[in-house]
Parts: sequence; C-alpha cells; structure tokens
Amino acid sequence: MVKNQIDVITLGCSKNLVDSEKLMKMFEVNGYTMRHNPEQVKGEIVVINTCGFIGDAKEESINMILEVCELKAKRRVRKVYVMGCLSERYMAELGEEIPQVDGYYGKFDWDKIVCDLKSEDCLSSDGNSQLDRVLTTPNHYAYVKISEGCDRTCAYCAIPIITGRHVSRPMEEIVDEVRLLVSKGVTEIQLIAQDLTYYGVDLYKKQSIAELVERISDVEGVKWIRLHYGYPTHFPMDLLRVMRERDNVCKYLDIALQHVSTRVLKDMRRNITKEETVELLQTIRREVPGIYLRTTLMVGFPGETDEEFNELVQFTKEMRFERMGAFAYCEEEGTYAAEHFEDNIDEDTKQGRLGLLMRVQQRIAEEVSAASIGKTMQVVVDREEGDYYIGRTQYDSPEVDPEVLLRKADNDVEIGQYYMVEITGADEFDLYGKVVL
Repeated sequence: MVKNQIDVITLGCSKNLVDSEKLMKMFEVNGYTMRHNPEQVKGEIVVINTCGFIGDAKEESINMILEVCELKAKRRVRKVYVMGCLSERYMAELGEEIPQVDGYYGKFDWDKIVCDLKSEDCLSSDGNSQLDRVLTTPNHYAYVKISEGCDRTCAYCAIPIITGRHVSRPMEEIVDEVRLLVSKGVTEIQLIAQDLTYYGVDLYKKQSIAELVERISDVEGVKWIRLHYGYPTHFPMDLLRVMRERDNVCKYLDIALQHVSTRVLKDMRRNITKEETVELLQTIRREVPGIYLRTTLMVGFPGETDEEFNELVQFTKEMRFERMGAFAYCEEEGTYAAEHFEDNIDEDTKQGRLGLLMRVQQRIAEEVSAASIGKTMQVVVDREEGDYYIGRTQYDSPEVDPEVLLRKADNDVEIGQYYMVEITGADEFDLYGKVVL
C-alpha cells in the first residue's frame, strides 16, 4: 500500500474517462499521487468509475468493486470509493449489498469525493479548474465532452434514466478547453457526447454542432477533429458542409443506426424509417466524398423476425459501412422496452444473428482495408509496441478502429507526430505502411 497514492479505475466509455481525468486533477492539486488503470492496485485509496449501460458492463463494474473490497479486507487498500453510472442508478442497492465501500457517488457529484476524503482544507484546481485535467490518453489526443444527458426516448436505452436530460456546455467554454489542451501539446480532438447532433438545442434553441466544430477548427494547432455519437433523426445537414470544407475535420462520422426495418425502428422509438435512413446515408456520402462511416447495430430486439434480421443483413451488405459494431439486445429495467415488450428471442438466436452479422461486416472491413493498399494517407503515431510504431489514419478512432503498423527498422518517427504513409499491406484488423514524407 503506497501512502498518499490514489489509483483510479475507469470502466465504460470515453465520457467516463473525461470525468476520471478531471477528478485526478482535483486530487493532484490536493497533494495526491495519481495512477490510472494500474495493472496492480497499490494505492492506499482506490476510486472506481463505473459503467451501468448494459448487463455485461454492470457485471464488470460490480466484480471490480468486489475485487478491490477484497483487497481492503486484506489491508492492502485503506479506502474504496465508487462513482459513475452504476452508482448513479443503483446507489441505495449497492450501499446495502456492498457496505465495505467508503462512499458512493453518482454521475454528477463525483467532485465531492476529494473534499469528503480530506474533510477540510480541500483545494480546487487553478484558474482553469473547470477545464483542466490529467490526461490518461497519449499526450497528442484528448476527448472533449460537449454535453451531458440525452433527450431521446429510445425504447431499449437506460442512459437517459441515468444521466437525465440533455445539457449542452457553453460554446465558449468548450473552445477554451480546446485551447488549453492545445497549449499542452494536444493536436487531435475527439468530440464526444451521448448525442452530438442535439448539441445547442437547450442553450441556443437550435442544433449548433456545425458552428461549434467550425470554432474548434479555427483554433490554431488543432490538426484533427473527430465526431462521435451522432443521431440519425433530424440530422443537422449543415454539419456536412463543415466536414467537407474544413481540412482538420476528419472525414469520419460515428452515427448509431441500431436497425433498418421500419417496424423494428418504430418499436425502438427511433423516429425514423428505413427509407429516411438510406436517404440520410446517401446524402452524407454525397456531401462528404470519401467519408468513413462507423455505426452500431442491434440484433434480437423484441419481436425481430427472421425476415427483419435478414433485411438488416442485406442493408449492411449494401451500405458497406467502413466501421461497424453490433450487439444483442439486453433488457434494461425501467426502459420502455422492458415495460412494454416481452424479451421473446432466446439467447442462442440472438448470438447466432450477432455472429452472422459480424461475419458479413468482417468481409466488408477486410475489403475496405485491402482497397487502401497503394494509397498514401496521413498517419498520427500513437505509441511503439515491439518491432512497430503504431499509428492511425483520420478514418480511425483510438482503441476501436484499425491501426497502421510501421516497422521500426524501416521508419524513423516520433510519437504524436503526423506523417504521410504509403499503405503497403493489410490484414484482418490492421494496415501496414512506410513513411514517405
């Protein structure tokens, strides 16, 4: 047990990661040594930032809490604190079931951990207290959260139950945060929110994501801006112009579609039809030539027939998403689907459909990668690993998308720098290349 050291463990999405980074800065200002996601817990205090999105994420969070509490019982940890989505939703239940935890905090009151731990003489950070944080990502990229919550009413989703209504951050504050990050060496901004495309409706009475991206694009030193988690219904078309015209806005859009059958979409409460979905995708590709689209699809939603699943498979083949993830429906208590539909598709069928859909996408992804061979692309170098430097193109988000491997023996590069790379090979998951400039 290392005295005055705090180990922060983050589970779940990049939005959670931003909260952890801000908490770590608060602890650092108050004199603590910080470690994030350590291979082995050694700090006298452990903070677990939990995820409560779906069943597997809940189970992972609970198992982590129990594991750290076991270390506390063995006197290898002095205090354990839990924050985030799981404790926001199940704080009372967790307190009863796992009383060994020293404090539970929700999604929005985690900043109290520092003062509750110190009891007195709690210091806030410096003049950038609301913006500054300890980056856990490589120094050249960072996630910037532009809003909290969600106003959508998707039948299967518990996130609005956890996070509440959509709340946009002021545009000036976000741009100031980007400037602060750039001053520290960040050149790639990952814009994140539960729903990017709804940004500004509460503050400015209109969808303002296009203006925000333009203003961030104007910040000197920002080389790449990448957009995560758009929503297809009432998509802000002016964003496409910004993506097309601004060289530092990546030709990459993460837009979760979930399904394509009009009947299933209606039951999901997505407020869009198959025809509107196809028209939107065609418009995006027409307005932003060369764009890579990432989407997420769901199989096994209550009532999904074999015909509707096959419709989804055919849609995937025709749309040829460059990046795609999928998951099987998991009933979440308190959601519209849990209260109005029977979870009537057995797990074997769900997993069978999921496997088939992902095999279809794997073939598409392999063809997309193979088509890159011979092309020259800009690549940012993230890290070195074994005999290779590992980088990404503008079409690849960290951790979820393919990477570009540059053999050390053939390439002299620096972490965090951008290079023109000729793609010389491809396999199932990655590209291989050689720096040409």
